Amino acid sequence: MTKAASRAAYHCTECGATSLRWVGRCGECQAWGTVVETGTPATTRPVTARPVGTPARPIGELSPDDAKARETGVGELDRVLGGGLVPGSVVLLAGEPGVGKSTLLLEVAYRFASGGGRALVVTGEESTAQVRLRAERTNCVHDDLFLAAENDLGALLTHVDAVQPGLLVVDSVQTIASDSLDGAAGGVPQIRAVTAALIGIAKARGIATVLVGHVTKDGGIAGPRVLEHLVDVVLHFEGDRHTSLRLVRATKNRYGASDELGCFEMREDGIVGLPDPSGLFLSDRLVAVDGTCVAVTVEGRRAMVTEVQALVTRPAHGGTPRRAVSDLDSARVSMLLAVLTRHGQLPMSDLEVYAATVGGMAADEPAADLAIALALASAVREVPIPATVCAIGEVSLSGDVRRVPALERRLSEAARLGFRTAFVPSAHILDTTSVTPAITVIPVGTITEAITKAMKLAHDDHGGRRVTLRPLDGGRKPRSDPRDLF
Repeated sequence: MTKAASRAAYHCTECGATSLRWVGRCGECQAWGTVVETGTPATTRPVTARPVGTPARPIGELSPDDAKARETGVGELDRVLGGGLVPGSVVLLAGEPGVGKSTLLLEVAYRFASGGGRALVVTGEESTAQVRLRAERTNCVHDDLFLAAENDLGALLTHVDAVQPGLLVVDSVQTIASDSLDGAAGGVPQIRAVTAALIGIAKARGIATVLVGHVTKDGGIAGPRVLEHLVDVVLHFEGDRHTSLRLVRATKNRYGASDELGCFEMREDGIVGLPDPSGLFLSDRLVAVDGTCVAVTVEGRRAMVTEVQALVTRPAHGGTPRRAVSDLDSARVSMLLAVLTRHGQLPMSDLEVYAATVGGMAADEPAADLAIALALASAVREVPIPATVCAIGEVSLSGDVRRVPALERRLSEAARLGFRTAFVPSAHILDTTSVTPAITVIPVGTITEAITKAMKLAHDDHGGRRVTLRPLDGGRKPRSDPRDLF
């Protein structure tokens, strides 16, 4: 066991996996050209028993209150975290540059300090003056909120000893380096060592710690893959810089659901949670128009309505038809066009097709297939579907409308927002009157049946829909009129 290897060792710069020989493709993360030489491996030493810090105890004697979450004050973030931040937990929040990670965490730190705790924000990318300007703009100044600009791990730990915070925010983990290791900050060895040190101090002192992570051009978290395994919670902060909508998704959570979603709105005075974001994804019109249909999707445990819009036109000068899709699954839209051509008797092959959603919300789950197909059929036949109608169902290649999960939750959300009619798969067996008495359910078994019933229904009601939203929660300066969100 004490024999040292005589050959050089190699490691992957993406995931940190090691090997005794060079390979062109990493066996762990399957990345090409990332294996580099690091020198001879360390000598293997025998492992001996050592005294323990805390003896093992029967599980019944342990108190669950030690892992009780504390609310951050930002309701949408608490929803994703499973109730709040647990003392001693380590959260990794990753997102693209400029999406609002620092703004959100500054808000969380301010709320934590306002609740009687001490919060420490350590920034390695900005100066304390820059953070102070953002705090002034978002009204996040508090005496128990401490700021420090450091890039050295040892100095960061010194600040922790001096402040004794209950919440530690490190922005970002890729900018912190340890002088005990060679290499620049952001390298695989540095990230691994810094993260391990921060996790150790968080667990030992019961400090809730939030680490900001960078993302690669492919959207993955930068650094070794083991980074996601070490932390307790992994969150992805998503958003388009051209819209004010921001989404926080949980991909790992040891204290709650790992498929939850939080919605935020970026404003000039900070970031505000949206407990009722459905109205952002609907057009508020008084007259129904052709080429639109509303889908009810489920993100995590939250049902949200999303309006799908379609436009069809003839190609100019008989050229090749163009297909453009935004915030929808292009492969599924192409499949639905083929199904409509074959089973719906609609001439789609020689038409240019443009399909998108309203408000920047992606509707890429199979349950949106029926709404997309009805929007395309409405655009081709130039018959508007009533604005109070929604569609829920998956469309197969054979033209059948298949079942989808969480139908009762989807119908309840649609009824709450004022929808009066819903197309659902006929294979569902449920008592909809006991779940949603305010909405009429029309079962359909095939796409042809759905198109026929939707076209007949379109002649009865062309009225508009006015969405009523619950008051916003989480902002210090809420708007008085919910329609200001549109």
